[in-house]
Amino acid sequence: MADILHRVGIKASSVDAVYQALTTRDGLAGWWTTNTTGEGDKTGNVIQFRFGAGGFDMRVKTLKTNELVEWKLAEGPEEWMPTTVRFELAQDGEYVIVLFKHLDWKEPIEFMHHCSTKWAVFLMSLKALVETGTGNPDPIDIKIDNWN
Repeated sequence: MADILHRVGIKASSVDAVYQALTTRDGLAGWWTTNTTGEGDKTGNVIQFRFGAGGFDMRVKTLKTNELVEWKLAEGPEEWMPTTVRFELAQDGEYVIVLFKHLDWKEPIEFMHHCSTKWAVFLMSLKALVETGTGNPDPIDIKIDNWN
């Protein structure tokens, strides 16, 4: 198994701002994709994310208020089945540290490299949303190749 791992510090006075961006439809649409339906505020809920190049459905697996958000892929690209996406949150002074993990890829194929870069792009969008009020979700995100 292979994993995508990232760490980002987001200047925020409380973890709650980041947690809300990861668990509400408006928050998720503000940094990942504007075409988001569903709410991520209860375990078992399914959130649908759609992009120009396709999309995924994520089932909310674990929530620990202001500490952890974890999703399990319910529907999506073959390469993502059955991966888990995890956001661990912790306040560190004036920053909220986000430890991001996209776990359990079957193998480190080229698409995984693409997704790693795109996760970095979207994590920076999350940072921008919390720090400035404006993120760069799909379709206004940075495009990196023909997969978007």
